[in-house]
Amino acid sequence: MATLIESVVTHDAAACRASRHARVQQLITADETSLVDLETLVATLPICSTGRVFVEVPDASWIFDLTVPARMIVTWLDRSARTGDPGTGRACAPGQALARAVIAWADEMLCTDADEACATRIHLLGGFLGTADIADHLTGTLGVDQSAVHTPARFGLATAH
Repeated sequence: MATLIESVVTHDAAACRASRHARVQQLITADETSLVDLETLVATLPICSTGRVFVEVPDASWIFDLTVPARMIVTWLDRSARTGDPGTGRACAPGQALARAVIAWADEMLCTDADEACATRIHLLGGFLGTADIADHLTGTLGVDQSAVHTPARFGLATAH
């Protein structure tokens, strides 16, 4: 977990209030297997962080009040309330709701290197299936540098942290 903490810029509340303070957009994903890592990571974020946290869980009983900086939004994805691939009638597989939501958000909202006023930190903490699909989309389709995508080392994807 130390590497996750080291990758977050540290600064104080006064710096966050400064009018010329650069805002860093965060994209964070997790599932029921990574909730402790998620809580640890968001606890280290500067109060001025912006962005999204997407968390996929098996059902609504897993949802809790996750404290994030005021400019961030948490989206809980209840797998039991979602369907799998369109037209199949199957249940939503682990990682499927997370990948669909994050890819849709990233296609529309993710800051890119071309946008000099914005930088994005990406931490994909969920299970392998959703994380692999998201990392592939970010690096392959959107052209995000692999070094900007932080994933668990055990997955062997992008940059492990």
